[in-house]
Amino acid sequence: MALDFEQLTDVVKNQETALVNSRTLGLPEPKFRGKVRDTYEAGDGRLLIVATDRISTYDCVHPNGISGKGVILTQMTLNWLERLKDIPNHLISADQNDFPEPFRSISKLAHRSMLVQELDMLPVECIVRGHITGSAWTEYKESETVLGQTFSNPLVESQSFDRVLFTPSTKAETGHDENINYEQMTAILSEKYGAEAGKWIARKLKIKSASAYIDAYKYGLHQGVMIADTKFEFGRDKEGYIILADEVLTPDSSRFWPAEKFELGKSQPSFDKQYVRDWATRSGWNKKPPAPVIPEVIAQQTQEKYLEAYSRLFG
Repeated sequence: MALDFEQLTDVVKNQETALVNSRTLGLPEPKFRGKVRDTYEAGDGRLLIVATDRISTYDCVHPNGISGKGVILTQMTLNWLERLKDIPNHLISADQNDFPEPFRSISKLAHRSMLVQELDMLPVECIVRGHITGSAWTEYKESETVLGQTFSNPLVESQSFDRVLFTPSTKAETGHDENINYEQMTAILSEKYGAEAGKWIARKLKIKSASAYIDAYKYGLHQGVMIADTKFEFGRDKEGYIILADEVLTPDSSRFWPAEKFELGKSQPSFDKQYVRDWATRSGWNKKPPAPVIPEVIAQQTQEKYLEAYSRLFG
């Protein structure tokens, strides 16, 4: 069960420093080290995912993190998994008492870790868009298309689409992910799993992603939050079923807008990583490694925005 907002705030505010490397807690080398999450073998076909406080912009990880961010991301994911329980997911338990050793005894892993089923992760990311913003808006201004998709009527910035758009991307081991269309995604999946399986998986990803986004969008709007877009990841279990995995509808993977401030035809204020991206853009950094240190005031304000997103959605 996820923390309520008061509990979450207490945990986040009591973090002494940002946790940017989970190995400093006495853990071995992780099986996988992502931009934010460190993933450890937990035995019996299980993994332990630790959400650190690292933050990245333009696919580069900054040397300092956002204190408590990993706790917020994990608790938000737990809330969404409960609300999207019609879609199978990889969670086994987020209760530290259920973790195997050494994870059970390390108090700083509490509230930022999930024991999950190990999956064959699919080599694509499933991006779903309800509003035109970000890279989609940039492309539309240049070509009046979004990943080759055309529209019968002109669009303005932040406008909602007539239908939810599914715009997948590659999942790069290093460097930048690349936007691809549905046919390219199908080809990638077919190369790995065979033509028929690839087509079946592609259809399932589109259906599951759109369904999850629409359900989340309706819930968010009821809470006064517009979810402009988001990213999902899926894997296959041993029986070949498609399983929702990793983070779900967090400020790192989504754009959250305050519904009461929405104004068509302009960019929107947000409760997500866009705040740090905007700072990084203004800083003069060339968007190549190494990423610069995030100023303390920006880090603190980012934490507050993430907490406000949680409060609005689940407080």
